[in-house]
Amino acid sequence: MNDSNIVQKFIWFSERAILLSIALATLFATASEIIRIIDVQEVNLSDLFLLFIYAEVLGMVASFYANNRIPVTLPLIIAMTALTRMIILQSKDLNAINIIYEATGILILAISAYIMTLKDKISLKKLLLREKIDESDIPD
Repeated sequence: MNDSNIVQKFIWFSERAILLSIALATLFATASEIIRIIDVQEVNLSDLFLLFIYAEVLGMVASFYANNRIPVTLPLIIAMTALTRMIILQSKDLNAINIIYEATGILILAISAYIMTLKDKISLKKLLLREKIDESDIPD
C-alpha cells in the first residue's frame, strides 16, 4: 500500500467523521430548540427558520453521504434562510439601510442558486447529447 493511498483513506475517513459530527450536533441543536419551544410554549417565525436551517444542514449531510458531493445550491439556500432569520430577529433594532443590504444579499444568493440550477440543467443536456452522439457512432 502506497503513502498516497493511506492519505486518501485518512482524508476519506476524516471527512465522514466530521460530517457525522455535524449531523449529530445538528440533531442535538434541533432537540434543544424543540425543548426550548415546548418550555416557553411559544413558536416564533425565527424559531421556524432556525429549525428549517437545521433540516437543510441535515439534508446537506445526507446528500453528501448519498452522492459523495454537496450540491452548491444547498449552502446557498441555508445562507438565504439564515439572512432572512437575521432580518426577522433584528428588524426592530436595525437601520433601514442595513435591512436593504441584507435583502440584497438574499437576492444575490437567490440569483446564484438559480444560475447553479441552470448550470446543472445545461450540463445534463450536454451529457444526454453526448450519449446520443456516441450511440449514433455505433454501426448497426
